[in-house]
Amino acid sequence: MKTRSKVHAAAAALGVVLALSACGNAASSSAPAAGSSASSDTADISAGVQPDPSAVKLLPQSYKDKGELSVAMDLHYPPTTFLAPDNTTAIGLNPDIARLIAAKLGLKLKFENVVFDTIIPGIQANRYDFTVTTMSPTAERLKVLDMIDYFKAGNSVAVAAGNPMKLTNESLCGKNIAVTAGSTGQLKRLPALSEQTCTSKGQPEIHAVTLPNVQEALTQLASKRVDGILYDTTSLAWAAKQQPNAFTILTPQINVGSSDVTSIGLKKGSPLTPALQAAVQSVLNSPQYKQSLAHWGLESGAITDAKLD
Repeated sequence: MKTRSKVHAAAAALGVVLALSACGNAASSSAPAAGSSASSDTADISAGVQPDPSAVKLLPQSYKDKGELSVAMDLHYPPTTFLAPDNTTAIGLNPDIARLIAAKLGLKLKFENVVFDTIIPGIQANRYDFTVTTMSPTAERLKVLDMIDYFKAGNSVAVAAGNPMKLTNESLCGKNIAVTAGSTGQLKRLPALSEQTCTSKGQPEIHAVTLPNVQEALTQLASKRVDGILYDTTSLAWAAKQQPNAFTILTPQINVGSSDVTSIGLKKGSPLTPALQAAVQSVLNSPQYKQSLAHWGLESGAITDAKLD
């Protein structure tokens, strides 16, 4: 019973660190990003930003008439996409980018907090206009989405604190590695890593354990039901700063199977695409873009070209 209590306590602590609950006490207990305060985290970075005439000119009349854009996000992934302690305000790099895009287009913004792997179907069904959710432009996604680059990220493997199994990125063959449903880690990176380091060399494949969210993955890591987690490097690094020694991040990043560029997504062939691309480029050229990256400790992810993939 004592061991079980320790396991649950460790998992709960990690859940708090990553602020992974959409409601209840976990999010209200979340720690702010390093070097920031709760009030600065919730400040609207788009305040005072004026519309960009070149982007507004491309905006379809239907959006001008409506005066609003809806953006879908899974608000469980600090420091890029999560909830403030009030459990209401969306904060992080991605909400900052979404607010700036709307401001550049002179539109209001409506946040839709949804599960990650329901975002693309929702966009296809016209429930949401776009998403800014650290999504990589994979071949499969590009069949149904227009995607516009805005940031560089990547994935890493987190293992038990101190790495007692002495694991490396090359020694995961036969191990159980958690991935989140619908993520690039699940769909691209882990299969590519397994093929490159294991099956092509006659070793057993890496066993993917697909879980609905990262708090469940953390629980299973703490209880030793999985050997590691493949997850966004930015989120893992942020959490490690908030609670040192909670887990160990293997280096280097996993850079196989998918680009490290992340993109805004909207419906394939959408009439909104030209305006959104112009707005994203205007954001990348703005001082607020680098301000947001610096605030969340993500300066290394800056890019300069809002390329349509």
